[in-house]
Amino acid sequence: LHYGSLLGSRACAQMAAAAWGSGFLNAVLHTATTFSLPLCQGNAVDQFFCEIPHILKLSCSDSYLREVWAILFSISLAFVCFIFIVASYVQIFRAVLRMPSEQGRHKAFSTCLPHLIVTSLMISTSIFAYLKPPSISSPSLDLVVTLLYTVVPPVFNPLIYSLRNRELRDSIRTLLEYTHRHQIHL
Repeated sequence: LHYGSLLGSRACAQMAAAAWGSGFLNAVLHTATTFSLPLCQGNAVDQFFCEIPHILKLSCSDSYLREVWAILFSISLAFVCFIFIVASYVQIFRAVLRMPSEQGRHKAFSTCLPHLIVTSLMISTSIFAYLKPPSISSPSLDLVVTLLYTVVPPVFNPLIYSLRNRELRDSIRTLLEYTHRHQIHL
């Protein structure tokens, strides 16, 4: 997709500024609110980073309501982003389905669908992480869910887009065939 030529550089810059600005505002809001919480149950979090729901479990004051408002702000922001993503994909799929070439449609769908799957995984697991009831919370479940929305999407995005490159696919296939032929049996 050629955003720059279709929308213009000004619209692209505005969209980037809106994404960066809202992300920065969200991060500052959560950071300021989280650092103002008094922790009375220690400071050890059972995660690989300080995730807000886990920090809230350590808080011993009623000031956690401020963080709940910050989470509600984040959910609202995420919902607006989700609406824009859905609207964008509806427009993309409408344009792709109007393409006369079967090969062109296949190429467009092979680009869009993996991205949509990764985005859906990230959104659904992050919603689950932040909105699940505490009764089903466990350290192992929380860790798996957190990995699904923080590690898996950034790992899969480069793989998805680089595997579309024929030379890279051929190199990986050659490497796999070579390692299969030359396996060392223990």
